[in-house]
Amino acid sequence: MFFRSVEKKDVRYWEIDLFRGIAVIMMIVYHIFFDVTFLAIIDLPVHSLPFLLFLYPIGTIFLVLVGVSLTLKYSQIKDHIHGLGRFISFFKQGSRIFLFGLLITLVTYLYPHNGFIMFGVLHCIGLSIILAYPFIRHKYTSIISGSLCIVLGIFVAGIQVDMPWFLWMGLRPIGFYTLDYFPLLPWFGVVLVGISMGNTFYPDGKRVYHRKEQRNYRLIHAITYLGQHSLVIYLLHQPIIFGLLYLLFMI
Repeated sequence: MFFRSVEKKDVRYWEIDLFRGIAVIMMIVYHIFFDVTFLAIIDLPVHSLPFLLFLYPIGTIFLVLVGVSLTLKYSQIKDHIHGLGRFISFFKQGSRIFLFGLLITLVTYLYPHNGFIMFGVLHCIGLSIILAYPFIRHKYTSIISGSLCIVLGIFVAGIQVDMPWFLWMGLRPIGFYTLDYFPLLPWFGVVLVGISMGNTFYPDGKRVYHRKEQRNYRLIHAITYLGQHSLVIYLLHQPIIFGLLYLLFMI
């Protein structure tokens, strides 16, 4: 599981896929801006406040939906997987996503090397899936703990240290630069908030409010399709965008 929810195929919630698809579109747009700046095609202030205000909602949507999806997955497996087997299921999924993150680290170390990704969104999601397991059934514990993580994340963001060993927690080494950075503080807190929302709006995996199916509308169908395949799109869109821009403007 990455950004994609884990509802049973006959009980997919279109609104979750829709929000995830919107985040995918925003992610692609931001990375186009980033790539044209990186390749010096156009000089855009991609690290300025307006761009950051566009960037951070993307990660927030994805990570909230990870939390919601964790509650849906638990509801799906709890009746036929018991005890330690449940945790192992989440551990395997989290480990798989974390390994994808390590692959991204390797690729960005080889090229462009400068600012390679050390703890990006995939690392964060993979580890969060594993760490979130004790919270999955607890709506109020999740929202309280998540809020605390977010507050602590804001606090530690301004702290610089002289070692890289706590980078995953949000303590940045002096002079640290990366292309993508999602430390557990505050972003694990966002996942926990998503768990609380999942337990509120989809208790036991069932929607508590009525929403008419909207997937038959062409635009919504297209966006939800993106949401259903967000992991593949995440892994492939940057090489495609970067490659096309390089061929069009750098050769």
